[in-house]
Amino acid sequence: MKSCIPLLLTILMICLLSSCSTSTTDYLIGVSQCSDDDWRTQLNKEILREAQFYPGVRVEIRAANDDNDRQIRDIEELIGMGIDLLIVSPNVVDDVSPAIEKAYQKGIPVVLIDRRTRSEQCTAFVGADNYDIGQRAGSYIANRLEGHGKIVEVRGLATSTPDTERHRGLMEVLKNYPDIEIIDSIDAGWFEPKAEQLFDSLLTCHPHIDLVFCYNDRMAAGAYRAAVRHQREKEMLFIGVDALYGEGKGVDMVSKGQLDATFIYPTGGDKVMEVAMNILQGKEFEKENILSTALVNKANARIMQMQTQQINALDGKIETLNSRLDVFLTRYSTQRMLLYACILIIALTIGLLIMAVRAFWTKVRLNEELSRQKKQLEEQRDQLIELSKQLEEATHAKLTFFTNVSHDFRTPLTLIADPVDQLSQSTHLDEREHFLLNIVHKNVTVLLRLVNQILDFRKYEAGKLDLRLSQFDLSAALHEWTDAFRTLAYQKHIRFGLHTPDETQEPHVVTADAEKMERIVYNLLSNAFKFTPEAGSVQVDLSFFTQDDAPWLRLQVTDTGAGMPAEHVQHIFENFYQIDVHHAGSGIGLALVKAFVEMHHGTIRVDSTEGKGTTFTIEMPAFRQDAPPHAPAPRKALPPMKEGALAEATQGTAQVHAPSPEDDGRETVLIVDDNRDIRDYVRSVLEGQYNVIEAADGKEGLSQAMKYVPDAIICDVMMPVMDGMECCRRLKSELQTSHIPVMMLTAYAMDEQKIKGYECGADSYIAKPFSAALLTTRLRNLIENRHRLQQAFSNGSLNTDRKTPLADIDKGFLEKLQDLIGQRLTDPDLSVEQLGEDIGLSRVQLYRKTKALSGYSPNELVRIARLKRAASLLASTEKTIAEITYEVGFTSPSYFTKCYKDYFGESPTEFLKRKK
Repeated sequence: MKSCIPLLLTILMICLLSSCSTSTTDYLIGVSQCSDDDWRTQLNKEILREAQFYPGVRVEIRAANDDNDRQIRDIEELIGMGIDLLIVSPNVVDDVSPAIEKAYQKGIPVVLIDRRTRSEQCTAFVGADNYDIGQRAGSYIANRLEGHGKIVEVRGLATSTPDTERHRGLMEVLKNYPDIEIIDSIDAGWFEPKAEQLFDSLLTCHPHIDLVFCYNDRMAAGAYRAAVRHQREKEMLFIGVDALYGEGKGVDMVSKGQLDATFIYPTGGDKVMEVAMNILQGKEFEKENILSTALVNKANARIMQMQTQQINALDGKIETLNSRLDVFLTRYSTQRMLLYACILIIALTIGLLIMAVRAFWTKVRLNEELSRQKKQLEEQRDQLIELSKQLEEATHAKLTFFTNVSHDFRTPLTLIADPVDQLSQSTHLDEREHFLLNIVHKNVTVLLRLVNQILDFRKYEAGKLDLRLSQFDLSAALHEWTDAFRTLAYQKHIRFGLHTPDETQEPHVVTADAEKMERIVYNLLSNAFKFTPEAGSVQVDLSFFTQDDAPWLRLQVTDTGAGMPAEHVQHIFENFYQIDVHHAGSGIGLALVKAFVEMHHGTIRVDSTEGKGTTFTIEMPAFRQDAPPHAPAPRKALPPMKEGALAEATQGTAQVHAPSPEDDGRETVLIVDDNRDIRDYVRSVLEGQYNVIEAADGKEGLSQAMKYVPDAIICDVMMPVMDGMECCRRLKSELQTSHIPVMMLTAYAMDEQKIKGYECGADSYIAKPFSAALLTTRLRNLIENRHRLQQAFSNGSLNTDRKTPLADIDKGFLEKLQDLIGQRLTDPDLSVEQLGEDIGLSRVQLYRKTKALSGYSPNELVRIARLKRAASLLASTEKTIAEITYEVGFTSPSYFTKCYKDYFGESPTEFLKRKK
């Protein structure tokens, strides 16, 4: 029995040793972090958590606390421990790279995370694309500031690759926005206190900052605190990078409004372990593993918080399960030791094996369930990223606003760019140069008004547009404001009236923002005059009434214009809304009017009937307690609009009465444009070389072209009543005008519009702004091409073939004209009027079209046809010259002989002698 005790003790010791021993380690992975900030703490947690899914894997993590020498020592110590794989995030690339290369040269696979080295001696890389993050930040900044502003850049460590790549991506985008200025750039070394200290000093140097871009959320928090200390946090936007979850971290700061946005800088610990294990197990792996990023702003911060809370809850469950499993395994070891001690080795071993198997399969099942949930979460994360992209696209849609106003901008630019260019080459100002300077002056006024309207609209959207209330006589102000429209009313033959209550008793003093009231009246009258035809009427009515025992005013603007369809009326005050191409513009005029009215606590409504007219009605309180006292002459602060600027703003739609082109041998050019200054400018360029006639819209242009049949037409695309596309299509479909070359002017450079124009029959396109030299050269080429076409009919024959570059309608015209001449060749009374009546054209239209296509007048074509017929009869018959004269329609043998000799170079008698 005693001899059995040592054996039992030996067995017991073996059991104790086996129970206390740990599972074997198949792989040892070393992790060298350059720092121990929140982001890397999260990354380390993910690596350790993911390592639990790989039995036999142990992870050793070291943090260098931003010390290059310490990180080099950490890497050498990990190499000395015999690690199977090194995961490293280098602090300063140039200093740490030799230690990393040493590990690689020893055959240890190296996985770089977050930061790269300048060497190719690494096995794989896992991390976000910092250059892409910089570009996304640049695009977001440009959109957020709308292309204008001053920003401060708070960088990390200038020698680290995330810093340099993010800066490079940012600058690549911002170079396309010259009005966005980086006024200062500070290097805070990724630390929050240093960022706070440096930004605090910087705030004293820069009185105006629009946006602060920090390379991580910690530095953004420091900069924000400094701004709060200076009470300047509301005047600037703060943007960070990381988007970590937790109290006071990136996502939380966005949801609280401290940060305007942050960009997800994914940790990707699970992906790091996946790549590492694929390398160690000899499986396929990607060398470059770029993690996705996305924008987190106020729109999706709450969603990100909820998702992250769910992920953290699952992480907590995983840790709890692992903790419980560890406790269970510990108890299991203790029980096994006790069972070994009680010499129940076999039974205990079987029991423990069964429990171990069950525990193992439970863990596998749990791991599979967690993996499935993790996959679902990853899918949800991808959906969130897609949602973020969609939100970003929705933000980009606001840029459509600038596309809409580009038409308003490009017309003034056309009138500024080329005249200024011409004046810069002149040494003395003559009358023409004064004319060009006047155009520049008027259109600068228009541009300033448009820019101010845009700025007011953006201020209103941002909630920063304030009222400047004062008391003033509204009736007197209305008389002053509407006077600027009297000239336009006279030009368009529009009856324009203003009706206000009787002022004999007392002035009609109201409380309002006088400048904004003037803008309201200006916008409503501009629309009324723009869409009211000649001989129509525009009426402004002011009245007062009582509502809830308080005085209110009612202002109505009524016109007899085109009106609006019912389906458009309800949307007319929406931002960027446009009815159709005839109502093109910035799309914010009426939206801004509604905003101004609502700021006065008033309402605006519109009543419109298509084809009859429109009435805008504004009702608002006439008096407010918070206004300053009545000022004696407030209208002096509201200078009247200049007539030139008004005419431009309303697009100069007065009808143009073009003089009949002079018959002086010069070609005639028709200019069709609703902008008077454009017409005046093009006329000044062309009138020395061409006869110029004008039209103010497509409908009038079509009428002028039918009447005068010009040699070429220059036509704008965007016009009221009838746009340029429809005008061109109608011109090319009418017999009288189908042959006329049409040059289109457009403020848009889209290929789709050009294709549509060419489908309508346009012969050439010129985009605004254009130069005078380009315009005259293109125009001359179009006319010369028409002259070259005339050479095909140089012998007076109207025969056409497939090689003749003519439209079908023009070929049909020539064939019909030839048939008519042939049928009535013997009629001595055949006249141009008769030919025109048979074809359906007037005498002038027939003359111009025939001359333009063949180079000959109708009379000349008839005479040539008769002479050719006479020559044929002289050669093939024995008839006398007198008989042939009357047979081909000549009334005098002497005149026939003269014409014959002029055309063929010999008389009929000489031909007959030569014939014999």
